[in-house]
Amino acid sequence: MDDLSNASILVTGGTGSFGKAFIAYALEHLNPRRIAVLSRDELKQFEMRAMFPDDRMRWFIGDIRDKDRLLRAFHGVDYIVHAAALKQVDTAEYNPFEYVKTNVLGSQNVIDAAIESGVKKVVALSTDKASSPINLYGATKLTADKLFVAANNYSKATGTALAVVRYGNVMGSRGSVIPLFKRLFAEGKPIPITDPTMTRFWITLPQAVEFVVDSFRHMNGGELYVPRIPSMRIMDLVEAVAPGAETVTIGIRPGEKLHEEMIAADDSYRTVRQDSRYVVKPTVQEWWWQDPEGVPVAPGFSYRSDTNDLWLTPDDLRQLIAEN
Repeated sequence: MDDLSNASILVTGGTGSFGKAFIAYALEHLNPRRIAVLSRDELKQFEMRAMFPDDRMRWFIGDIRDKDRLLRAFHGVDYIVHAAALKQVDTAEYNPFEYVKTNVLGSQNVIDAAIESGVKKVVALSTDKASSPINLYGATKLTADKLFVAANNYSKATGTALAVVRYGNVMGSRGSVIPLFKRLFAEGKPIPITDPTMTRFWITLPQAVEFVVDSFRHMNGGELYVPRIPSMRIMDLVEAVAPGAETVTIGIRPGEKLHEEMIAADDSYRTVRQDSRYVVKPTVQEWWWQDPEGVPVAPGFSYRSDTNDLWLTPDDLRQLIAEN
C-alpha cells in the first residue's frame, strides 16, 4: 500500500480549488519529496507561490493539450492527480469542441505522457455529470473516465496504474453558489434557484482530498471509486445560507439535470460497496485486473442524489459552511 512519502507528486490544473487543498494537505501530511503544479494561468501560479513558500514546490506553465510539455513536466514524477479540465456545463454546450480538446484529447495526452515517463500511479478526477450524461461536459468526462480505465490494458506491463475518482458538488470550490447566495441575501435580493425540487451530492474539499489520497493507497489500476456522501436539497441550502429569503425560480440551464447520478443502474452488475465507497469495475477486465473486496450491490442499483440514503439538513449545511 503506497504511503506517498518521499515521492514526487504532480497535479494538473493544480491552481484550482482542489489543487490548492490537495497541496496544503500533502505538504502537511504526506512528506513528499517534491510537488509540482502544471497549469495554464501564470497569474494564478504567481498568487499560489505566495501561498506555498516551500522549497519542495515546482511550477510548470503548460497545457494538457500539449503532450511535449507534459513529457517534460512528468519527468521523474511518481504520482499524478489529474484535475485539469474545462467544467462549466452551459459553456460546454456553446463551445463543445474546446471541451473535447481539453477533457478528452488532453486526458489522452496525460495518459500517454504518464506511461512514457514511467509514472507509478495516476488518479483522474471525474464528476457526477459523467454518469448517464445529458450534457457535453458530462460526455467528455465519461469519455475521459473510459480512457483512464482502459489505459491499464497497455500500461500495466510497464508499471503505470491508472484509476478514476468520481464525486459530486464540492463545498467551497470555485463556482460554488454559496458566495452568490450570501451576497444576494446581504443585499436583500431574491435567491435564484433552478428548481425547488433540485438535489445534489455534496462533499467538502478536505473530504475530496482525503478520498483521493486514500484511493492512491488502495488502487491497483482500473478502478472507478465513488465515495458514499450525502445529498442536499437546494431549498435546504437556501435556508442554511439565507434563512427566510425570497427565492425566484429561473429554470434549468442548458445541459443541467434536476438530480445527479454517480453510478447508473446499468453499471450495478460491476459495482461493489466497501465501507465508505463504491468501486465500479472495468467493463472489460483484462489480465491485469484484481477484483476488489466488497459486497456486490443489488441488481439495478443506482446511486442518485434524489434517492440517496444520506441527507444533509439545513443545520448540517450551516455547520459545514461555517467549518469550511
